[in-house]
Amino acid sequence: METRLTIFTDGVARGNPGDGGFGVIIKGRDGNLLEEIGGYLGVTTNNFAEYSGLVAALKASLKYQAAHIEIYSDSQLVVRQLNGLYRVKSESLLPLHKEARRLMSLMENVSVYYIPREKNKEADALANKAVDQKILTSAD
Repeated sequence: METRLTIFTDGVARGNPGDGGFGVIIKGRDGNLLEEIGGYLGVTTNNFAEYSGLVAALKASLKYQAAHIEIYSDSQLVVRQLNGLYRVKSESLLPLHKEARRLMSLMENVSVYYIPREKNKEADALANKAVDQKILTSAD
């Protein structure tokens, strides 16, 4: 059991909409890599891919029973919607947003932060690899 997790998530859609995928990096308290997750989503939008990565990260993090989780994403939209600064207007994103909020409510202390794209290269690389290889996993 890790007491603290640091998670980086990313989603890509080549063409927006286009071939999409997500990447998740989960690190432990000491910065040690615990898990890498990548998944191919088929044809989707970038925002759907970003949310799919976040939901996959939250589901994966449950098994660690961490007391504190920090999630970093380069999607301002996702971060601002989860932090209550923006409303979710897209019907396709609403179920993912609700699932993310539900999963977050199962955890003690979860914070979601925006980071610039250049600080999210590992998760981005996984998302792109998933699309390149069409790795068939899902965020479900």
